[in-house]
Amino acid sequence: MSVNIFIEYPKCSTCKKAKKWLEENKVEFIERNIVAETPSVKELSEWIEKSGKDIKKWFNTSGLKYKELNLKDKLATLSDREKIELLASYGMLIKRPLLISDKGIFIGFKEEMWKILY
Repeated sequence: MSVNIFIEYPKCSTCKKAKKWLEENKVEFIERNIVAETPSVKELSEWIEKSGKDIKKWFNTSGLKYKELNLKDKLATLSDREKIELLASYGMLIKRPLLISDKGIFIGFKEEMWKILY
């Protein structure tokens, strides 16, 4: 089995809850700061495809950067490639936390979903 990758923004309260949940449930993971080590275009392309979720679900729509760039209106006009490049250029645009696992790719923390996995 490959190692789980937990991608977080350390100051994010939801990320802290998710990390605590992983630790309490003895799920091994490698931590990665979404700003210091923003996922690459290649990683995001693979993960988005594997997740089966629409690229829009990968955007942190409540974040300041999303609002600052006025993406609510702009996203519809961008190609998938442009959306992925945008996500890769600003870690704070990516919905978090992310859990990249053999059992699936999880965007955001919903305990009931994570329980299914572990």
